Amino acid sequence: MLLFAIALLASSCSVSKAAREQRNLLSGTWTLNDISYENSTGSFQATIFNDAKDICFEGSDWFFRDNNSTGRYTINGSSLCSGGDRYMRWSVVDGNPNQLQFKRIDEKNKDISGGLGYRLNITSLTANEMTLKSNSTVGADRVTIVYQFTKKQ
Repeated sequence: MLLFAIALLASSCSVSKAAREQRNLLSGTWTLNDISYENSTGSFQATIFNDAKDICFEGSDWFFRDNNSTGRYTINGSSLCSGGDRYMRWSVVDGNPNQLQFKRIDEKNKDISGGLGYRLNITSLTANEMTLKSNSTVGADRVTIVYQFTKKQ
């Protein structure tokens, strides 16, 4: 009976094969090429991840280290954007679709987000390209933010 309980506990905490495969594919460096909006009319600017304007993220590099679930994204500095590295702890969450979740940490892996994190739906992930989506609300309208990445070789 004890062995059964341990096996049940271990299986309930495990990640699905699909999530493990996505985690392995994520490992490495990606460039965020484009941010677009679905279900929206007109134009607007968004602050992404409580960090910077959407335009600041275009061209940013994202690094995912799968052996310890840490990484960073690097924003290029400009007159509109405060550049530099932002560190994160990340994981792939089972779902339909699976999700990339992350929260901000400092260089010493300490939480700086006060427990606040982000989840993005993994709508497409191959060895070379990735599309993530997140839902947001603008006024009374629901908007989907689309993030298009390519993997750096």
